[in-house]
Amino acid sequence: MSSDSLENGADLEAQDTKCDENDEPLHASSTAQSAIEHPQNTLHEYAFITILCMAQFMTQAGLGMAIAPIHIIGSSFGTQNPGQLSWFPAAYSLTVGTFILPAGRLGDLFGHKKLVIFGYLWFALWSLIAGFSVYSGNILFDICRAMQGIGPAFLLPNAIAILGRAYKPGPKKSMIFSAFGATAPNGFVVGAAFSSLLAEKAWWPWGYWIMAIALSILGVLAMLVVPYTPPPKRDDGEKLWQRVDALGALTGVAGLVLINFAWNQAPIVGWQEPYIYVLLIVGFLFIAVFGYVELHVAKFPLVPFQAMNAFTGFILACVGFGWASYSVWLYYFWQFLDQLRHVSPLLASAQFTPVCISGICAALTTGWLLGRVSGSVVMIMAMVAFMTGTILLATAPVDQSYWAQTFVSLIVMPWGMDMSFPAGNLLLSNHMPKEHQGVSASLVNTVLNYSISLALGFAGTIEGHINDGGMDLLKGYRGAWYLGIGLSGLGVVIALWFGYETWKESRSKEEDLSDFSDSKE
Repeated sequence: MSSDSLENGADLEAQDTKCDENDEPLHASSTAQSAIEHPQNTLHEYAFITILCMAQFMTQAGLGMAIAPIHIIGSSFGTQNPGQLSWFPAAYSLTVGTFILPAGRLGDLFGHKKLVIFGYLWFALWSLIAGFSVYSGNILFDICRAMQGIGPAFLLPNAIAILGRAYKPGPKKSMIFSAFGATAPNGFVVGAAFSSLLAEKAWWPWGYWIMAIALSILGVLAMLVVPYTPPPKRDDGEKLWQRVDALGALTGVAGLVLINFAWNQAPIVGWQEPYIYVLLIVGFLFIAVFGYVELHVAKFPLVPFQAMNAFTGFILACVGFGWASYSVWLYYFWQFLDQLRHVSPLLASAQFTPVCISGICAALTTGWLLGRVSGSVVMIMAMVAFMTGTILLATAPVDQSYWAQTFVSLIVMPWGMDMSFPAGNLLLSNHMPKEHQGVSASLVNTVLNYSISLALGFAGTIEGHINDGGMDLLKGYRGAWYLGIGLSGLGVVIALWFGYETWKESRSKEEDLSDFSDSKE
């Protein structure tokens, strides 16, 4: 890592600690690209912020409503195979993580508001169809879950991009981004609770039909209250496919889908199946082609590698390893309660509610910290929270009281989520051009959601190989959790290393300035 990139990272972090005295929404900007409608009043401002934050809320609700009643849904399809069940959340996170990058670019080109509306309505349509898949089979349900995930893929980067363009760097923007992150645990709990209630007391498809109604309402409200964000002006000679980076999008999406499918399908059919290896190899070839296209062919690359340095790499690596650990912790938390402690999905949802309060506290604390300490410090704290929460659950005895390690783990884990997500988004947003806010939001969300899906495939492979053919479930679950501990531990190491390097560069700059002042005297 070059000293220049570290120095740039230190400068960026220093800029983040500076507070703007007038944290007003940006409007009537000097450039048409960054112009954005000014909210008519405070109520309008709160309304559009709420609608945008609901993008994260509904995304996590969509994850929770498949994980909490997963065995009830599986029974309706006549399967309790762990590998097949894991596809219910994995298919969703796969498309969320895969399609976010092109979705962010489309928002930059055609206007973020349009993509937010499209995301809500697409999400609603496939939630409706997912409910009707009860009459078919689990394969159609998996397809519907994957198609559902495309909705959040359009929602998340474009909602964040609007917030990034609407506010100047400062404490108000920090708090808004923290509020966006705080909706994640709350959305998951609400989705898990309502889907469990309907699955136990009525019929699980009602959860998806009700979600379709809620998403449709949000789509209509987005039309009314979300500010218009004009796309940048394009030269007449620029072709649309070049601006979209169609070749990069095609190769990147194909590579990510094939790699993820191979890893999540392997626990079901076994690694001895030749097509698993073939898909994995072809997937990596597509990713290699994608890298070449982005570096040497694309006129407007989907991923601005030239703008990436050690600072951005640090942010994305921490987010990826931390949230990969979180996905393993989360999925096997519900399996642990259901299969070993024999807790019903509804009671498990009630036991999960502490993450709501803890998440809000973590988000508010993060919003306050981001204006006072460097981003590397916040990331170190987040990675330690991810690792600590996973260790607590991995070592919890089956017959232990809920109020011991399980409860503490639920209190700790949201601090990893609600510190890493807003910090990562805010740090990148503050230092990307206005016309590339969609790409900025896409990078964090792509790494976050793709790591969730990929880690479930890794964990499923480990679980299937060490649980003695399903006879020792606890051994399999703990094997998966140990993977989560390793992932979050690697995140801690990266965060500490980069924090040290950034501090060292800052000290070096201070000494140079001191020597210069002394020489002038």
